[in-house]
Amino acid sequence: MKVGSLDRIGLRRKPKQERSIQRLDLILSAAETIIAEKGVNAMRMTELAIAANVPIGSVYQYFPEKAAIVKALFDRNALAIQCRIANAFSDVTSVDDALEVLASTIDWHYDDYRNDAAYLGIWMGTETDQDLLKLNIEHSGRIAGIFHDTVRRIAPELANADMEARTYLFSHLIGASIRLAVVTEASLARRILDEWKNVIRTSFFAPMAA
Repeated sequence: MKVGSLDRIGLRRKPKQERSIQRLDLILSAAETIIAEKGVNAMRMTELAIAANVPIGSVYQYFPEKAAIVKALFDRNALAIQCRIANAFSDVTSVDDALEVLASTIDWHYDDYRNDAAYLGIWMGTETDQDLLKLNIEHSGRIAGIFHDTVRRIAPELANADMEARTYLFSHLIGASIRLAVVTEASLARRILDEWKNVIRTSFFAPMAA
């Protein structure tokens, strides 16, 4: 991501004092509430300041624009997801175990986004801005790294450049399938995800083509 991009979607300053940290948390919590109710596009900085009960100058003190708020919220959620997935795969010892954990990961990821409007709104909000869209791609790459590390540990004979490409592709497609499912009628969404999990079971650890 270019320096200019980081300037417009990054924090202007990182709070150090407890009072400043609390104020930043108030802003982000208020942003989550507004995004859950209206979505990212409808959120206004003045409205956010009122909801957080802080001066508008305090909002701009930390965030140059709305996209920076979305990034801060996305980063927080993405880190939690990456830690949860890493923990889930840390005890995997076989291919069968890995496939079960992958299926479970899809289920809990879908449930979280389906049942948390703020969670979903932040994720979907990254599609409204090219710099934010790159965050999703970077997030997929980190999840792919967890997948590939797991393959290297339990099936080292498959851990080559082709598998690296496969884990990256599957990581991105898992996110895309969940994104599709959460905006689809619930019963159809479950069937979509079940079909996708069947594809993963048959192809994720399939031998590489010669």
